[in-house]
Amino acid sequence: MAVRTVDHPLAQHLLTLLRKSDTDPEKFRRYAKQLSQLLLLSGLRDMPSVSVSVQTPMQETEGSKLGVSLVVVPILRAGMAMLEPALALFPEVSVGYVGLERNHETAEAASYYCKLPDMTGRWAVCVDPMLATGGSASQAVSLIKEKNPEKILMISVVSAPEGIERFLNDHPDVEIVTAAIDEGLDENKYILPGLGDFGDRLYGT
Repeated sequence: MAVRTVDHPLAQHLLTLLRKSDTDPEKFRRYAKQLSQLLLLSGLRDMPSVSVSVQTPMQETEGSKLGVSLVVVPILRAGMAMLEPALALFPEVSVGYVGLERNHETAEAASYYCKLPDMTGRWAVCVDPMLATGGSASQAVSLIKEKNPEKILMISVVSAPEGIERFLNDHPDVEIVTAAIDEGLDENKYILPGLGDFGDRLYGT
């Protein structure tokens, strides 16, 4: 698969606001929600649909409805910022959770929680705002694959080239949807220019 960069002007406007160091947590949460909606809509634009007949106030007509059910899997904790927009767009979506915590010395992620529904015949959307080293995303998608989804998408706000390379090496069948591919990682494995620690900025910690 490939990487899809969402270059819609509104997406890039919201990303710029998220990058600004003086954006307070309340505004940061709002911009993150709006940008996440755009990323989700772009990533899921190829969802199948089925024809249905509906009765309007005037007459019967043909319409369509979604032809596949969704499971959204946020990587805790920052991924929770992208869950609410998914629930708003797709109220009948199922939700799974993967908890991964990065060791700041090794930059590797360790799992501390995982609860996933059966995904047979469903589309899975893994969401994590920052695709840095790619380790957390790769581990999460490996866990998701054990639940037999029909298709998996990885959606992030900002991605580093190093993380993209690792992720696609591990999961060449999974498309990445992101708002930006940044310059790379610093010595502490943080994305540059990035937007700082997404979870800390989101929750004001």
